[in-house]
Amino acid sequence: MKLVVDANVLFSALIKQSITAEILLDLSLNICATEFMLEKFEKHKQEILSKTNRTEDEFNDIFKIITEIITIFPSEEYENHINAAEEISPDANDTEYFALALKQNCPIWSNDKKLKQQDKIKIYSTEELIKVL
Repeated sequence: MKLVVDANVLFSALIKQSITAEILLDLSLNICATEFMLEKFEKHKQEILSKTNRTEDEFNDIFKIITEIITIFPSEEYENHINAAEEISPDANDTEYFALALKQNCPIWSNDKKLKQQDKIKIYSTEELIKVL
C-alpha cells in the first residue's frame, strides 16, 4: 500500500516507541513524504527532542532509518497538483500532502481529523491503518 505520511505521524514515531513507529518501518508499505516535511522536522527538532526519553543520538539514528525507508519527493515533482490540492485541503498548511497524494494517487496517513472534511483523498488515521493492515 502506498501512503503519503504527514509530519505529525513521523513526529509521534520519533517521540516514543509505538505502533506508529512499527508501521513506519513496515517494508510492505510504500510510504512517501514531501520535502516540506523534512523542513518541518528541522524547525521542530528541539521541541520533539524535549518530549522524548531518547538520547539525541538514538533520536537521530531512528530519524535516519525512517527517512531511508520513506521516499521523499521534492516539490517540483508535485507542484502541478498544488492548485487542485488547495481546493481540496481543509487546512492550507496541509496542501503539499494533498498535492503529493494527488500525484501518487494514494491516501494520506494522518491523525488530523480536519483532513477528513473532504471526499477526494482517503485519509487513514493510525488506528484505521492498523485495521487495514
